[in-house]
Amino acid sequence: MKKLFLILFSSVFFTSAIVVLPDQSEEATAHIKSIYIYNFTKYIEWPDTYREGNFVIGFMGSNTSLFNELAKLNTKKVGNQNIEIKNITSVDANSKFNIIYILPDNSAQLADVLSKVKGKSTLIVTDKPGLAKQGSGINFVFLENKQKIEVNRSNIEKYKLKVAITLVEMSMPVN
Repeated sequence: MKKLFLILFSSVFFTSAIVVLPDQSEEATAHIKSIYIYNFTKYIEWPDTYREGNFVIGFMGSNTSLFNELAKLNTKKVGNQNIEIKNITSVDANSKFNIIYILPDNSAQLADVLSKVKGKSTLIVTDKPGLAKQGSGINFVFLENKQKIEVNRSNIEKYKLKVAITLVEMSMPVN
């Protein structure tokens, strides 16, 4: 019953694209994006080796409001894993992240990040138009005053991650 409620709630959450009014604060937008990122963990399946230790989210960019909102996820869990948010400026080839979120001010580093996580099971989330075509798995887009997402299923699956069809169906197509 709990699982059914979670599925229904998530479906309503993702399908009703969130309206972001022009006068909304940066904090409100940050809160919305942190909710999305947490919900992504429910629709992506990582291999067993990524379900050990902490669930690590790398945050690459300079948005204090968004970092603070993501830091609130430290009280939540993904399965049995505690969430750990790391503010990073680059990615080391030896680092292990479940998610790396690249903000627009660091989007030029996407190619470098992709090369460093090659062969690893890391979900790349970006926040700038066109980046889902360039290699990210999920990209935030703002369309018609609404916060939406693009999901590039092939980019997600090449990192040995499984994406629920529900998430793909609730997203905008990658053109």
